[in-house]
Amino acid sequence: MKNILRSIAVVLLFTGCSSDDSELIAYDNPELALEIPTDFPELNSAFYSNKPTQYGVELGKKLFFDKQLSADNTISCSSCHIQESAFADHNPKAIGIEGRIGLRNAPPVQNMAFMQFYNWDGNKLQLENQPLVPIITHEEMDSSILEVMAKLENDPTYVELFNKAFDGEGITADGIYNSIAQYEYTLISSNSKYDKVKRIEGETFTESEAEGYTVFQNKCISCHSTELFTDQSFRNIGFPLNPDSEEGGRSRITGLTEDYMRFRVPSLRNIEHTAPYGSFGQFATLEDLLDYLDTGVLEADNLDPILKDNNNRIPLSEEEKTDVIAFMRTLSDSEFLGL
Repeated sequence: MKNILRSIAVVLLFTGCSSDDSELIAYDNPELALEIPTDFPELNSAFYSNKPTQYGVELGKKLFFDKQLSADNTISCSSCHIQESAFADHNPKAIGIEGRIGLRNAPPVQNMAFMQFYNWDGNKLQLENQPLVPIITHEEMDSSILEVMAKLENDPTYVELFNKAFDGEGITADGIYNSIAQYEYTLISSNSKYDKVKRIEGETFTESEAEGYTVFQNKCISCHSTELFTDQSFRNIGFPLNPDSEEGGRSRITGLTEDYMRFRVPSLRNIEHTAPYGSFGQFATLEDLLDYLDTGVLEADNLDPILKDNNNRIPLSEEEKTDVIAFMRTLSDSEFLGL
């Protein structure tokens, strides 16, 4: 009984000017029980103060797919973050309203609850602080949080849902940010062939996949470690680019010269569905990417030591490339992708 009472959000809906005319409505808004995969990294600490709830996630999902978040009502979060693409898209750089080209490739939205940095340069440490970025960025939604709130306030469905999700507080900026984060916290990908092999659930690697796993452990795992297949570090790996004049990678955040053109190591989960590759979409295919790493990357003063110590390359035979790509495809989670 105590647990039920804790989950009830008491909401006062005022039907008149006086509080004497108020109507008391009790909403049961229970926390959602997320299945946390074995051996995944620690949850981001912000998760614990914004745990997903029934109505919080329902609201966040509705907002995620709502084009009203953009100035001209033409794009939503889901326009650049498409489920079958691991909540990324297939453009080299993100495309916002009026066809405006963004600074970088749209990153996948998966396993966000376990990430300690968000965006390619890690400029956000809490997921709740991230939704405002696309809303106000000129090349993306080019709106403002006040403009978005004004639109939502005209929709009684939203008013009710915000009240259910956040103790009758009505439509607020924090409600927008927190609910979108709650929805994204639920986007957990952990049911790929690789996961089933590891859990001994009747799946086995093919010979090529098994060989590729060995190549991966020998030549890739230094950066793509943990069950997220990223160590979440920031590295300059010498990618070719013709970036916007504002680009500087991680150095835009830290102001440090040694962080110039360093970017967060991407997760390899669902990697076959997130082409093109690179922070600017420089590589159309995984084959193109591995060919570049094999033949030699661009020199840089702060090139990652792993590359510097190997003559600016990760040597791979053609057979090794074929096998490691076969292994990476075992990281695809068709259930998560909705396929």
